[in-house]
Amino acid sequence: MPPVDSTSRRLRELPRSELAEEIESIVLGKFRAVLLMDESEDLPLDVSYFDLGLTSLRLTEIRQSLERLLDLSINVSVLFNEPTIAHLVDHLTQELLDIRQPSN
Repeated sequence: MPPVDSTSRRLRELPRSELAEEIESIVLGKFRAVLLMDESEDLPLDVSYFDLGLTSLRLTEIRQSLERLLDLSINVSVLFNEPTIAHLVDHLTQELLDIRQPSN
C-alpha cells in the first residue's frame, strides 16, 4: 500500500469526474475488509451500515483508517446521521473538493 501522503496527494490531483469513483473504491474496500467480504461480493451503497452488520466500534475503525488514508477529519455525525456508504462517499468527495478549492 502506498504511503498515506501519496494517496492523499493523488486523490487531490484527480479530475473531479474521477474523484468520486476513486473515493467509492477506497471506501468499499475498507467496508469489505471489515465485513470479511471479497471483491466479488455485492455491497449495497444505500443500506445502513448497521443493517450490513457493522457495529459502532467497527465503524470507528473504518473512520480512523479513512482519516489517515485521506488525510482529513471525518465528523462522527456524518457517519451516524446518514449511515450509508453512498452518503459517506458523497461527503468525502465534497470534503476533498473543498480542500482543492478553498473558499475566498
